[in-house]
Amino acid sequence: MTIITADEVKARMDAGEQLYLVDVREADEHAEFNIGGTFLPLGNIQMMQTDDIDDWKNNEVVCYCRSGNRSMQACLMLETFGFTNVKNLQGGMNAWREKYT
Repeated sequence: MTIITADEVKARMDAGEQLYLVDVREADEHAEFNIGGTFLPLGNIQMMQTDDIDDWKNNEVVCYCRSGNRSMQACLMLETFGFTNVKNLQGGMNAWREKYT
């Protein structure tokens, strides 16, 4: 797992790059504000319910949550499930909202 910043993700999104984003927050957090990532709560990942993203195992996958802690856990778990290029959005949606909303 590596770290990626909000600036890096935003620049790549603005450039039109296809990113594989995974929002590991809870439903209410996702509904309140999101950046378009696939909604897959950490609890689902912990239960090995990753069918929605299993095709992404060889892609760069960026996980995010509110502050970066849950997404770090998700990244570590996804690596154990065979994902080869997992990144954690540093500071999560807190960092994103501070800069871009």
